Amino acid sequence: MIKVGIITASDRGSRGEYDFLTGERVQEVLGKFFQEPLEYLQQVVPDEKDQLEMALLHMVDEEKCALVITAGGTGPAPRDVTPEATMAVCEKLLPGFGETMRRHGMQFVPTAFLSRQTAGIRHRSLIVNMPGNPRAVIQCMDAIGIGIVHTLVLLGHPKLTLSASAATPLPH
Repeated sequence: MIKVGIITASDRGSRGEYDFLTGERVQEVLGKFFQEPLEYLQQVVPDEKDQLEMALLHMVDEEKCALVITAGGTGPAPRDVTPEATMAVCEKLLPGFGETMRRHGMQFVPTAFLSRQTAGIRHRSLIVNMPGNPRAVIQCMDAIGIGIVHTLVLLGHPKLTLSASAATPLPH
């Protein structure tokens, strides 16, 4: 079974100031996109580069997650540092993931070009930055799902099967 880490970058969520459901929503989205059962690990961390780096290293180096999805912290605001943390821990960057997500996102949100999503590889793990909005995660998966599948196979993981109903919206 493929292990997937979900890291949510949120100052308020990490302090427990409100019910933060982004990680659970990302898990729901991934569950709809892939037919195989996946094992999930979730963590909420503040928008701090060093803490995001530690969370990424934990998910990859200790938990051996094949795929790590980050949610949030990809915008232009001063506290948005998820791409910087991702770049700091990756051995190879895959900028095409971010380019594809931004291009696809422009169909839905005219400011999608402001997002700084990226992706990269550390050891045998794929790390992908996504926005914090669950609806945007669905849109991003529509654009890059096949790229995730292909990259994981190239890294030596079993091939995941994309679900035919992947693009069906989640209830709100």
